[in-house]
Amino acid sequence: MRYEKGILDIINTEKTHMTAEQVFLTLKQSYPSVVLATVYNNLNSLYQQGKIRKISVEGRPDRYDINTRHDHLVCRRCGGLLDIHLADLTADLEKQTGFSIEGYDLKIQYLCPQCRAEREADITENKSSDL
Repeated sequence: MRYEKGILDIINTEKTHMTAEQVFLTLKQSYPSVVLATVYNNLNSLYQQGKIRKISVEGRPDRYDINTRHDHLVCRRCGGLLDIHLADLTADLEKQTGFSIEGYDLKIQYLCPQCRAEREADITENKSSDL
């Protein structure tokens, strides 16, 4: 497809986990005539080909990432994503399931430092108002 290489370059060079809309806005700088539906179609095609990863977090738009072996920390409050590099669990998963594993997507939920600080501030504020 016409825009596929540009989209792949954006995903592979961007340090954040971009939404389709963010990819669209970035691609539009080089290709002003591109439309959002074309970006969605190309992202789906790249994902189906295994060239990129799609990260789904409930209640948030899908985000796209490079297709290298890594996992993610997902803030359960703000939805922020961080890459983490843990040991590959494929062999252990195959042993436990008895199936050949093609891949897996490990998302570990946590509270990012900013959300943790905000939560603690809310708790402190609520305790103060109870006095």
